[in-house]
Amino acid sequence: MWCLRGSFKKQKMAATELPLKSPSLPLQRENLILRNLNPPFDELRAGFRKRGEGEIFLCSLLLAVLTCAPALAHFPIPPKTSEVGRRVVEKPVANFVLTDQLGHRFQFADSRGKIVVVDFIYTKCPDVCPLLSAKFASMQRSLEREKQTDYLLLSITTDPARDNPKTLKSYGGLFKADDRHWLFLTGPKETLAKIWKDFGVTVRKAPDGEVQHTTLTTVIDRQGVRRVDYYGDKLQEKEVLKDVASLKARNQPSE
Repeated sequence: MWCLRGSFKKQKMAATELPLKSPSLPLQRENLILRNLNPPFDELRAGFRKRGEGEIFLCSLLLAVLTCAPALAHFPIPPKTSEVGRRVVEKPVANFVLTDQLGHRFQFADSRGKIVVVDFIYTKCPDVCPLLSAKFASMQRSLEREKQTDYLLLSITTDPARDNPKTLKSYGGLFKADDRHWLFLTGPKETLAKIWKDFGVTVRKAPDGEVQHTTLTTVIDRQGVRRVDYYGDKLQEKEVLKDVASLKARNQPSE
């Protein structure tokens, strides 16, 4: 499943014909694309914050991602046909230890008793990952409005070579991440490789430095068991939140 959408249908078709390394797809280290906006991204963000228009800010962020990104700069790994969309599962999550965006040690076992939603991103991703993070930001706002506190959002990097705590904190700031409930996690590649494998996430680094990875978002119950997997970037926040509410109420995914 390719992750660009809508009017980008032709680009999606062309994706299967492009090699991983292409001189026509230059990558900027200081990306998230957003720094190329006119007016500059920092000014745009400040303006939106001043007016209290967080929703508009995120919409503009997504528009920037879809319109300013080099075409197909990120090659997501398509899931198997049987994994496309939403799947109800029952897979215990093995304990793991990583470092969050504040430099604090995070142990997954400590999240027992909370509903946890996990996705896999990297901060230099120019297209799909910001879309996923914007969805997390929308979920965070909804849960805050409902005054929910017993939840945790985890964004695990697929690019530990570049995603240190400082980088992750800066990235989280773009989405107004509340570090009490939304953690961005990194660690040694060997540790992360085991976590990726346990979650069924394939990660490959292309010759040009870009990272291919399975686009997975998963909902974990209070006992640390994966209950619902979402593949691709088309998941609806309200559907994920429905699963979160259902697991909170009766520890069963929504039907």
